[in-house]
This record gives sequence, structure tokens and C-alpha cells, in this order.
Amino acid sequence: MREHTPKTIYLKDYTPPDYLIDTVDLFFELDEENTRVTAKLRVRRNPESPRENPELELNGEELLLESIKLNGRGLNASEYRLSEESLVLPSVPDRPFDLEIVTRINPKANTALEGLYLSKDMLCTQCEAQGFRKITYFIDRPDVMAKYTTTLVADKSRYPVLLSNGNRIASGELKNGRHWVKWEDPFKKPSYLFALVAGRLECVEDRYVTRSGKEVTLQIFVEKHDLDKCDHAMQSLKNAMRWDEENYGREYDLNLYMIVAISHFNMGAMENKGLNVFNTKCVLARPDTATDSDYEHIEGVIGHEYFHNWTGNRITCRDWFQLSLKEGLTVFRDQEFSADRTSRAVKRIDEVNMLRTKQFAEDAGPLAHPVRPESYIEINNFYTLTVYEKGAEVVRMMQTLLGKDGFRRGTDLYFQRHDGQAVTCDDFVKCMEDANGVDLTQFRRWYSQAGTPEVHIAADYDAANRVLNLTVRQSCPPTPGQPVKAPFHIPLAIGLLAPDGTELPLQLEGETEPHGQTTRVLDLKEPDQQFRFVGLPEKPVVSALRGFSAPVRLHMNRSDQELAFLFSHDPDPFNRWDAGQQLATQVILDLAGRLSKGETPTRVDSRLIEAYRRIIGQDWADLSYFALLLTLPSEEYISASMAIVDPDAVHQARQTVKRELAATLEQDFRRLYQTHHVDEAGRFDAEAVGRRRLKNVCLSYLSELETEDVYRLSVRQFREARTMTDQIAALSTIVNSHNPEKSDCLAEFYERWRDDDLVIDKWFALQATCHLPGTLDRVRELLSHPAFDLKVPNRVRSLIGAFSQSNPVNFHARDGAGYALLADHVITLNALNPQVAARMLTALTPWRRYDKHRQRLMREQLQRIAGVENVSKDVYEVAMKSLS
Repeated sequence: MREHTPKTIYLKDYTPPDYLIDTVDLFFELDEENTRVTAKLRVRRNPESPRENPELELNGEELLLESIKLNGRGLNASEYRLSEESLVLPSVPDRPFDLEIVTRINPKANTALEGLYLSKDMLCTQCEAQGFRKITYFIDRPDVMAKYTTTLVADKSRYPVLLSNGNRIASGELKNGRHWVKWEDPFKKPSYLFALVAGRLECVEDRYVTRSGKEVTLQIFVEKHDLDKCDHAMQSLKNAMRWDEENYGREYDLNLYMIVAISHFNMGAMENKGLNVFNTKCVLARPDTATDSDYEHIEGVIGHEYFHNWTGNRITCRDWFQLSLKEGLTVFRDQEFSADRTSRAVKRIDEVNMLRTKQFAEDAGPLAHPVRPESYIEINNFYTLTVYEKGAEVVRMMQTLLGKDGFRRGTDLYFQRHDGQAVTCDDFVKCMEDANGVDLTQFRRWYSQAGTPEVHIAADYDAANRVLNLTVRQSCPPTPGQPVKAPFHIPLAIGLLAPDGTELPLQLEGETEPHGQTTRVLDLKEPDQQFRFVGLPEKPVVSALRGFSAPVRLHMNRSDQELAFLFSHDPDPFNRWDAGQQLATQVILDLAGRLSKGETPTRVDSRLIEAYRRIIGQDWADLSYFALLLTLPSEEYISASMAIVDPDAVHQARQTVKRELAATLEQDFRRLYQTHHVDEAGRFDAEAVGRRRLKNVCLSYLSELETEDVYRLSVRQFREARTMTDQIAALSTIVNSHNPEKSDCLAEFYERWRDDDLVIDKWFALQATCHLPGTLDRVRELLSHPAFDLKVPNRVRSLIGAFSQSNPVNFHARDGAGYALLADHVITLNALNPQVAARMLTALTPWRRYDKHRQRLMREQLQRIAGVENVSKDVYEVAMKSLS
């Protein structure tokens, strides 16, 4: 157990830094166990600091201090104070001064993968959020921005490639087979954006000419055997550069843009200035090794990190409470980029699915926090869905309220006003206000208030006056530290459909002329508001929250008939899909309720089957969207509607409905499968991707029949597949069925791909997410598999993470064995990699949503974890907040 309670950091306590650092000159003598770092800093008093004659405090962790010089004079131990987390100089000059600090570090021992560490045979860094303090003593906070030069010295045979931020300005050879390279970054940056990579790497190179005519060299560095998997990433980068020029007027500012793909990485990617470090899964792709979803994900992440060059690097966050300033905005930008590159409808649905199943649960649990948090113990715990995905929704709402042109005016002003600065979320909103002449004071509550607002809509049609009256109420449940919430400013997009499915023009009472629009964005600002639509000859069906215009829980009393109507007719693609999900959820929840009571229902509501039959009978240009319409809501989605989650009943009910749909619509699914089962290996256009998605949804339904011919169909697709999309989809149906060739197919897959780490991650995840009994025992076996390594984050996520976060029926088994397995490995990971341990632990945090028996078992494991000796700050914070 921790001997001392970790310190809590509060937003309200923010003060400007006492000192600023203008330039940083770094000299690395690289070695995997004994790296020597010389840091020469130009330091000066900050005129904005409120303190007189402050001490100079530098952050530092896990460093061996070798020497300190102040203006060229060596300091003795009596002239500074050294602790496990800081180096303090009580007396420094009032004028700008030079500080030289020499430290030694052991990258090989750094299993936390923060600071400088060893990834296979490569040395690399991860400095966000506070990793730079593990490299040298520094004022490690984002509002201290400096210009960096970096010289790397290393053995040339072991580290032939030496990379850092900015432009390469010099290099040379040294004695004893060593060499050096010097890099200069002309732009000021905070320490969290520093990066270096050293190792045996090969380079794929290309060029991009900006809109103004500047040529930029593009380089992707990978291990030699991965050279043939970089084409998609390179094209994605060029697509992102062009998109940012066209949509935001932003050009790249250096002559060189580098990406390095490494396997040992806690995150997806990192936007270090000019030198992006990526997890290999977010770069490497080839049709036979990566799925269509992988290809889309790679393009989105490549875009995200590139877009950070302006929204994160050129303009950064003042403090870590403002993390969503860069992440929420950049997620929104990468979402819009991906929507333009793929199916906008499918992209939006995927985003909302993530919010409803993951982020809403975060908002409703003990770890709930605002988009701009008020406090933290360990900043790594705030790289959350609330900061990222909900933060992106807040930005999206601003665009919805201001329109695309108004939003562009706001971002133009933001880039002009704050280039080169470290600023706040309020600064961004202020630019939106000033550029558009609006007041967003109430809207700012989205940044400061936690929780998911609840919006209730009641519709009353007055036939005599041809008026529809909408009564709208909003509220927000209490969250930790915020028992009472003020009303939000919610943009509520509304449409009305006539009984024949056509859209109606919307005219609000008091408007002298018809508005002409079929979708109106209403400003919901009060706890209760009424909106009266006039000129409606028949009772309309309300299409509310179109495009998911705000991250809220919407409540309307919808009959199954009304949902089926919207599922068949709503022209808003999100609301059409959502109506189908609600209809299916109602049917499944009703069935789950009866199963919980011990009943054994034999039939599924025919209205759901007929609704699906009508969808199948229509023509669809967007086949990916068609595939989504045919996909049942996930068990997580369904469980979100339950006050007390019964994972067994939800699973059994959903499987019952899926089997019934498969049996009733079998011929339709077979026809669609055969029609779209064509060989299009290497094609990733919308039509080819859509055909594969639709075909594999149909195969998933057919596999529920558990017939010999479907077994053969799945195995044939598995063995003949020329894309990973088709092979992994077929293997998934095999793993989740009683197919007699299951073991053989799993063995074949492993033998074929055993040397490709990313594909073997899929092999682990497929088995970890199998819904059949016996999966926990299989997970235990896989934990001892030669290919599993607890020190590799991707492996941990693919097995332990997949089982605990994506297999509710087995993880939540009533004997609590799943909880114990997770807790065992969180405790082990706590000593190896606290960041990953804390992420894994979140599967136990929503324990209050389950029955008393499961609550007790989950709480016991949380208490066991919290009581571990020397528990890390990362894990301690998550465990204690969950238990409070």
C-alpha cells in the first residue's frame, strides 16, 4: 500500500511558471543501459510570475545526476536540493543565465515506456505528458516553450539512423565506429513534444508540394521487413496535408516530416514536432495483413497527428487541464477528414457508438470529469474518452451553432491570434465569439460540467390549428464533486416527417414566412422550453437529435411502430440507423427481462423481423451503411439502457434475436452474401469496402444457424480469402461457433502469421472475445503462450484488454474469475507499466451498475489492487476514485 497519499493537482491553483527557458541544447551519448545526457538551458525570470525571488525548481525522475554548472561554474551539493522528483536551486541570478546539467539514464530498465526507453533494438522517446523529466531535469510543463537543438551520438552499427525534431543540420563520423547527427527545430515547443529515435531502420520517402509551392520531404521509418506496408500511410499523409490546406488554410511549416513506427508504445501515436512516433498498428498495412477498418483507422490517426502540427504544436495547451484544447479539436478535425474520405454516415455512427457505449459510461461512473477537468493525481489518467471524444463533440456543437463558415472564421482567428502560444479552452471559445459576434457564455458549461445531459421531448399535435407543440426538458445527473448542474446550451437538430415519409418544411410560430429548411437547429438553453411548429396539415413523426447534434441521452416515448417507420423512412442517416437500434434494443430488453424471470420465450417480435425485411428490400448506394443497418446493437449498447445490468440475460436475449433473424431471413442473407462475395483484393474504394462489410455481416448471421453447409462456407472463405478483412471475419464466425474445424483454423492462422505481430494481436483478440463458455480457460492458456509478452502494450490490449472490455458475458461470469484474472495482471503491470495497468483497471470501475453479488466481487478486486504495496499513482487514482 502507498506510504503517502499522492498529491492532487488543481486547476484553480494554476500560476504562471516562475522561470522560462528560451533555448535548449541537448547532447545525447546513446547507450541502451547507460545514456549520458548533457542539457544546456538558457533560463530567465518570467515577468508574469507573481512571486519575488523564487527558487528554480526543475522536475526530474529516475535520473542519475552527474553535474550542474551555472554560468559555467560547477555547483557543489550545498548549492542545490535533490529529491526523487525534483532538483531545486535556491539562488539563481535575476538576469538570464545558462544552466548545464549532465544526467545518466538506463533506457533498457524503463518498462513504463515514458521518457527514453528501449523498444526491441531501438531507442525512442515518449514525453507526453510528463516523460521529459525522465530524460533530464527541466521545467516540465506545457507553458514553458523553447527552441531546441539536439545532437545524437551513437554506435553506427547498432544505431545507424539518428532522428530528432526539426531539420537535420549537420552530421559526421567519430572514432571507434561512432557517428553523430545534429537536429534543429526552429519553432518553440513545450518539452512534451521533444522526440528522438535511434536504431536500425529503413526509410520510405516521398515528396509533397504545398499550395504555396514549397516542397516537403516525407519519410516513414520502419524495420526492414515492414517496408512493403507503408504505401497506405504515405498516401494518407499526403491526403491529410491537402485536406488541411483546403479546409483550414494550414500548410506544413518545416521542410521535413518524419514518421517512425515502433511496436512498444503505450499510445496510438504521438505528434512530436516534425518527428511523429507511431504504434506500428497505426502505420503498417497490406491487404493480406490489415482489415478495411485498419486501413481507415490508419488514415484517421495519420491525419490526427498531422493536424496536431497546428492544433497542438504551433498552438499548445497552457496546462494539462486544457488537454481537450488540442485533443478535442484535433479529434474533430480527424473525424471530419475521415468522413470526407470514407462514408460520412458510417463514420458518424461509429463515433456515436463509441460515445454511447464507452464515454457515456465514463460520465455515469465514479471517474466522471468535465471535458476540462478540475483536478488530477496522475495526468496520464486524463487521456480519456471525455477529453478526446466528448471534447470533439463540444467542438462539433460549435460548428453546428455557427455554421461551417462561421466556424472557419473562428479557427482562422484562433491561428492568427495564438500562433506560438500556450493557451486555454476559453481562448478557443473566445475566438469563436469574436469572429462571429456571438455570446457563448452558457455554452462554456460543456467544458466545466461533467455528466451526460438528459433531454426529454414530448410532442403534442393540434389538428385543428395544424400545430405541433414540442415540450423539451433538460437535466444532468449529479457527478462526483458536482451535485447540481446548470442548464447547458444544447443545439437540438429537428426534422418532421409526413405519414408518407416525406420531409416537411419547418416553420416556427412567429415566423412570417416559411423557413424552407427540413432540418432546424433549436437552441435549448432552459430547463424547460416549448417550440411550436405551424402549418402542418397532418400529424408528423418527429426526427429528433439529427446527426446526433449534441452528446445527450434523448428520451421520447416511441412506439415500436413509430421506430419501424423511422427505420424505413428517415432521410437523416444517423436517425434512421438509431431508430433501428432502438427498436432492436426494446425487443432484446423485453426478451432479457423475461429470461431473467425464468421464462423461455419461443418467438421474437415480428415487427423487428419485418423492419429488417423492409431494409433488405431497398436499394442502397452506400453498402457500408446498409451493413450497419443490418447489425444488431452490441451488448454494451443494450446494457447502457438498464438500471442494473444482467450480462447473462442480455447476451442470451441478443443471441436469441440474432438466431431468429438468421432463420427467418436466411435466404435473403444467402443471396446478399453470394451477390457480394467477389474477389477485390487490393481495392479499398467505398464500393469494395461496402461489399466486404455487407457480405461479412450476412456470414455472421448465417453462422448462427450452426449448420454443416455454413460451417463449410466459413472455412472456405477463411482458407481462400485474399484480404485480411475476409479472413478475420470468417475466422471470427468459426471461433464463435461449434465448427469442428475451429482448432485447425486457429492453428493454420497462427502458423501463417506467427512472424507478423499485428496479425497475431488479432489472433489473440479473437479468442479473448469469443462468447462461448470456456473462454476464460482459453485466455489463461494464452497468457502462457510463447507469443504473449506482458511488457508489450499491444499484446496486453489484445488479450487482457479484449477479454475484460469486449467480452461482457465471460468477463462478468458470476464466479468472479474474470475479475480476479484482470486484477492479478493489473497488479503485475503496476510495477512494469503503470499507464497500461490503469487503462486495464477501468473494466472494474463501473461495478455499481451490476447486481449486488457482482458488485461485491468487483469491489473486492478494486480494494485488493488499491492495497498493493508501492501502488503507482496511475493505478491508485483509478482504484480509489472507483471505490469512493
